[in-house]
Parts: sequence; structure tokens; C-alpha cells
Amino acid sequence: MTPFLQLVFSLMIIITAAKAGGWLAVRLRQPAVLGELLVGVLLGPSLLDLLHWPLLANPAEPHLLTEAIYELAELGVVCLMFLAGLEVDVREMRRTGRVAMFAGVSGVIVPLALGALVVLPFGYRGQAALFVGMILTATSVSISAQTLLELGVLRSREGIALLGAAVVDDVLVILLLSIFVAVASSAAGAGAILLVFVRMLLYLGLAVAAAFLVLPRLADWIDDEPISEGLTALVLVVTLGFAWSAEVGGGLAAITGAFIAGLGFGRSRLRTAINRSMHTITYALLVPIFFVSIGLKTNARLLDGPGLLLALVLIIIAVITKVLGGGLGARLGGFANRSALRVGVGMISRGEVGLIVAGVGVNAGLIKTELFSIVTLIVLVTTLVTPPLLRQVFTTKETSHA
Repeated sequence: MTPFLQLVFSLMIIITAAKAGGWLAVRLRQPAVLGELLVGVLLGPSLLDLLHWPLLANPAEPHLLTEAIYELAELGVVCLMFLAGLEVDVREMRRTGRVAMFAGVSGVIVPLALGALVVLPFGYRGQAALFVGMILTATSVSISAQTLLELGVLRSREGIALLGAAVVDDVLVILLLSIFVAVASSAAGAGAILLVFVRMLLYLGLAVAAAFLVLPRLADWIDDEPISEGLTALVLVVTLGFAWSAEVGGGLAAITGAFIAGLGFGRSRLRTAINRSMHTITYALLVPIFFVSIGLKTNARLLDGPGLLLALVLIIIAVITKVLGGGLGARLGGFANRSALRVGVGMISRGEVGLIVAGVGVNAGLIKTELFSIVTLIVLVTTLVTPPLLRQVFTTKETSHA
């Protein structure tokens, strides 16, 4: 079987299984994303190990299929965060800016401190312990955004504050990561750190200005041109461009750029048409691949003894510190207790951001290679528990909408 046919066969199984898992979850009165995530665990190396079936083996390029699926999954994250930005009411986001800032900052400080402390008995010291704590600071609201969309509360005050807090969290985590790498290298210095910070702020300012001032007009212009699916093609190209520029130009995660692009197109009179076309592409193909890919990266069989104990400790700390940190920050920002709890719970999922941070740590020699498997398990578990916990703390009739 050629590599292309192997990819086609794999995607056929992944998408079918993801949709079946989502359907079953909905029938059991749970968010569809929970079923899709569990299907990923079923198809991953912990159980069925889909990507290593003999039918899909490619001795010449053994990692080609895996890399192709993971790259498609990253596109799913980008499109998902674009849709999250498209749903946001910018005026309401301004009103929750204080809450988002406090929740984002506190949601970084608490996991960093407690995460570094709990790994001391496991042999991690100094920079290594701090870096483990930093891995726990990452927040990926892709799963939370999807769950809130299903519950119909993404545009609530809590949902918008959560998205804003995630942007603050992203900036702080990438800044901390850059500082750690700079300090670990001979080029460390206050000037290098300041340059990283200025670069991020400059990109955010330019990207937001371009999104708000240019994208709505660009959408209006292309919609009047006789181009087949011109509007959809434009949105895809711009979203990919913003995602690319966020990492290359701003040193931020690609999802931040996609989110900003969504905010810009959300101001267009064509927002409904954009949402309809992007929703079809994203949820029919890319998002199921993303959800399943999380399980495909996890191999629970590799964990035993001290590694399993460390994984359990870090999973507990990962959940508790985000609820406490994000919730406390939201409370200090002015939210009532229940609303603050919702923000904290929504920040539990680590997602691909945690994996990126862990990968940098391994490559820089700051943490052990074995810890990457533990981080993958943390990402999986926090991603799995977030949808049902959000469903518990969110009830539509108690939620104030924008």
C-alpha cells in the first residue's frame, strides 16, 4: 500500500471512529468531544495502536504517516481557535479584560510554584524543577472552546473571559519559555529577554490592528468578486497566514494568530456565512483528527513504578492548580465565586501548548526524556476531564450572555 493510500485508510478510520464516539457521548448526555477523545485513546498505542498496524507499516519512512496525521491535527487546532475568535463579542471582551488579565497571570503563577515544589522528591532540582512547573502553566482552550460551543455558552461573560485569559496565559508561557532557554544558554541577558517581550507586544498590536481594520473590508471586497468560494478561500489563507506569523514573527503559539484572525472576521457583516463554511471544513475533517491525535500520542504502557507515581501526582496538581489559579484570578478580577470557578475549570486542559513546552525542555536538556511521556499523559487526562467538569459547572440558565 502506498503512503498516500495508508493516509487515506487511516483518516477513514479516524474520522468514522471520532464521529461514532461523539454520537455515543451525546446519547449519554455528555459533550461530543469527550467521546472523540476517548476514541483516540482506544486507537492509540495504549490499546489498538492503529498507526503501527502491519497494513500501515512503511519500513522506508516509518514516521511519515504519523507526522502527516499530526500535522493535519495542528491544522484542526488552528481552525478551531479561528472559530472561537469568530464567536467572541469584542465589546464584551473589553468588559472582561480585567478578569482575563488576573485569571491569566494567576493561572500561570500557581501551577509554576506548586508544580516545581511537588517534583523535588522525585529528583528534580533547580532549573529542572522550575521547568516542570512551567510545563503545567500552559493552557490550551481548544477543548474548552469546543465544549462551550456545544453548551451554547461560549459568548457568555465567563466564556469570553476564559478566552481572554488563555491569550494572556499564552503570552506569559511563551515569554517564560524564552527566558528559560535564554538563561540556559550563553547568550542569556536582560537585553535578550526584553527583546522577546517587545517582539510579542509588537506582533500583538500589529496583528490586532490589521485584523480589525483590514479583514472586514477584505471580506466585503472578495465577496463581490466572481471567484468560486472566494470568501472561504480568503478566510482559510488569512487564518493560516496569521497562525504562521504568530510563531515566526511574534514568537507566540500559532493558535493565538488564528484566534486574532477570527476576531477580525467576526466584525464583518459576512460573519454568519464565514462561520457556516469554516464550520463545515473544520468539523467534518480537521477537528476529529485533532481530538483523536491526542490519544494517538499517549502510551500508558510505558509508565510504571516511580514514573507512574510522578504522573499521578502531576495530573492532580495540574487540575487543582489551574482551578485555583484561574479561579482565584477571576475572583480578584471581580467575578462571583461560581463564575470564577467556571473560568478556572475551563483552564484545566493543557493541549498542544504543554507538549510544545515539554519538547523544548527535552531538546534544551532541562528535563529528562522520560518526562515527555508523562506530560503527554497529563495532556490527555486534563483534556478528558475538562468537558464533563465544564458541563457540571455551566448551566445555561445561570449564565449571563454577551
